[in-house]
Amino acid sequence: MKPEKKGLIASSIVALTLVSTLAGCSGNDGATAGEGNNSGGSSAGTELKPVTLTYFSEDSSTNWNNMKDEVGKIITEKTGVTLDAEFAVGDPVQKISLIAATGNYPDLIAAKADVGKLVDAGAILDLTDLIEKHAPNIKKMLGDKIVRTKYSLEDQAIYSIPTWSAVDEKKFKADGGFELQHRVVKEAGYPEIQTVKDFEKVIQDYITKHPTDENGNKNIGLSLNGDDWHMYQVTNAGFQTTGGPDDGEYYIDQETHQATYHFRRPEEKEYFRWLNHMNNIGLLDPESFVQKTDQFKAKVASGRVLGLADPEWDYGDAQNALKAAGKLDQTYGHYPVTMSKEYKDTSFWPAGFDGGYGISISSKCKDPVRAIQFLDFLASEEGQILNNWGIEGKHYTVEGGKRVIIPAVQERMDNDNAAFQKEAGVGLYWNMMVHYGDGIKDSTGNYFTRSYPEQLTASYSEPEKETLKAYGAEHWKDLFPAEEEFGPRAYGAAYTMSLASDDPAVILGAKMKDITWKRIPEAVMSKPEEFDKIWAAYMADLDKAGVKEMEEAYTKHILNRIELWSTK
Repeated sequence: MKPEKKGLIASSIVALTLVSTLAGCSGNDGATAGEGNNSGGSSAGTELKPVTLTYFSEDSSTNWNNMKDEVGKIITEKTGVTLDAEFAVGDPVQKISLIAATGNYPDLIAAKADVGKLVDAGAILDLTDLIEKHAPNIKKMLGDKIVRTKYSLEDQAIYSIPTWSAVDEKKFKADGGFELQHRVVKEAGYPEIQTVKDFEKVIQDYITKHPTDENGNKNIGLSLNGDDWHMYQVTNAGFQTTGGPDDGEYYIDQETHQATYHFRRPEEKEYFRWLNHMNNIGLLDPESFVQKTDQFKAKVASGRVLGLADPEWDYGDAQNALKAAGKLDQTYGHYPVTMSKEYKDTSFWPAGFDGGYGISISSKCKDPVRAIQFLDFLASEEGQILNNWGIEGKHYTVEGGKRVIIPAVQERMDNDNAAFQKEAGVGLYWNMMVHYGDGIKDSTGNYFTRSYPEQLTASYSEPEKETLKAYGAEHWKDLFPAEEEFGPRAYGAAYTMSLASDDPAVILGAKMKDITWKRIPEAVMSKPEEFDKIWAAYMADLDKAGVKEMEEAYTKHILNRIELWSTK
């Protein structure tokens, strides 16, 4: 950011802070794990004047109910804040570019990796002072990790409250890998599923016996969601099946920290060759690269899609529809599928707290203090329990000091979660809040999140329990390589770095994306004898477009982040 813009923004913070009349939560002690239940809301005896804050998020929120859900009403009651929210439809990058260009800034913006566009435009505030003065819960939770929220080595402002990366997490739930319907693996006799060939054989054997469903509709072996930005889910499998952690569009050498555009790895070429093979033998949905997300989900919800290579958050709504319809054996288990046994699935390779994607307060926010206090309430122990568990007596009870989801509520969560979440709001606000991760306990000795072993077991359907038992596992995580099998990543997760819009890695990265999103579908859907020729042309296109220059620029940012994080 240019110095004159930063100075203007800093002045704006001071002025807006001085004129704020809110008596807020700045005098409260922050809540961290095991340190009491602080609401982070208004001071005792203070009635908050209602305020509506506008909000835009790059993430979708299909169950958003304008804070009329049960949890949302409590949040408004505690903070006085109601959100007038807009969520991305189509390409979120274009929307952020439009916001930055027009100067029409919402009060709160969740721009993920595109926050650099807003920084360049002077569209968002440096939150350092606001956190110090008005956000005790956020400050205490982040602790010395706050250095990881700083924008860059050159510009050490805090432009976003991190909401995607959980603080101190031990992940229990597997929600990635490759997926197979329970009925499919059952009919196959629960065979070992570790490689793409294992995955392919189970699907082929089932579809040979059952080419159509009970209604005569053709069963689909593997369907991909290549609609717009969902293409990342398709292409990420390239590194996931060849031993690479999720570092976005790059493979980072763990010793030298050299960044390589991950598609240029010879290993990944073989993954996309396998997809080409799946297409050639009729097991890949021919509409994978032309269908819209709604069409993809409708296919999954029909029960005809036997296998997926997609994160659960992308197909979850469709799976919930299967549960609601009682088609529990047509829901999915998670398997650590790689190209061959020499590779490890990296789903549980920890990145640590990386302070990346988050929520920003715009430079035109009508009341930055109220905005940060709203975010601070969500970060409080009360706010986190409310979001994760709901309302005591309505969604959960405390029995013998232990929080327990009410059975009827659990049933709705398991089998009709979309409608339940829209009504109740449980889990709807997680990506607006800095929060503790799975495996962390609050001041009462209960877990902050509902993703812990006992609760996961309670959420499993009978077909799911049957499948897990057949594989000798209590949870899907048991099938995957454990966190302890991987070393630390000194840079966190590379994809969370926010770069300036005029950075060579950003400019060239847009060119590489255009090339990749054209060439990958072309290569996968081609005749097998044409695959190598198309792939060679793809690699030549990347070279011509400056891929090596892009890699050098990104490597520098990786090294700078490591240096920044080493400072105290």
